[in-house]
Amino acid sequence: MSVNLSKGQKVSLTKKSGGTLTQVRMGLGWDAVKRKGLFGGLKSQSIDLDASALLFDAQGNLVDQVWWKQLQSKDGTVLHTGDNQTGAGDGDDESIRVDLGSVHAQVDNIVFVVNSFTGQNFTQIENAYCRLIDEATETEIARYTLSGSGQHTAQIMARVVRDGAGWSMVALGNPASGRTFHELLPAIPRA
Repeated sequence: MSVNLSKGQKVSLTKKSGGTLTQVRMGLGWDAVKRKGLFGGLKSQSIDLDASALLFDAQGNLVDQVWWKQLQSKDGTVLHTGDNQTGAGDGDDESIRVDLGSVHAQVDNIVFVVNSFTGQNFTQIENAYCRLIDEATETEIARYTLSGSGQHTAQIMARVVRDGAGWSMVALGNPASGRTFHELLPAIPRA
């Protein structure tokens, strides 16, 4: 059963049957708000949201990043499945797979961010969400709705943190501004 997370809420990534999840996928989905066209019909627009995974050590130093220009972490444990530049279609528009069981020991937490590369703000985006899926069973574990439309062009969505022998996820939902993850770094709260 999936948990609908609210800002600041934490969910353990321990399996109901015991043990911890090792293969997870962070999915990002969105739709562009339809605008009235010249003759009164609804017109679709393309919005290029980008999902990124930022890998930090316990001191808050950026160790590695996965985004549309670097689709795989240096150790191969985090993989971006590709860039969707329109948001068209149903379901997850971008996904990042993480092999939690093999993430380098130096990595203490992974922060997932989303930004509008084309610069539109969140008033032009609807139905946006991020969700965490157990890759082994294709079961949705947690979902965070990227609500609160506003003038921001990015959101710091969630943090997956080492929690003893396992991992947990914390919904952040912090609005920010920037067209790439580089511009978001100062806004990311350090663990």
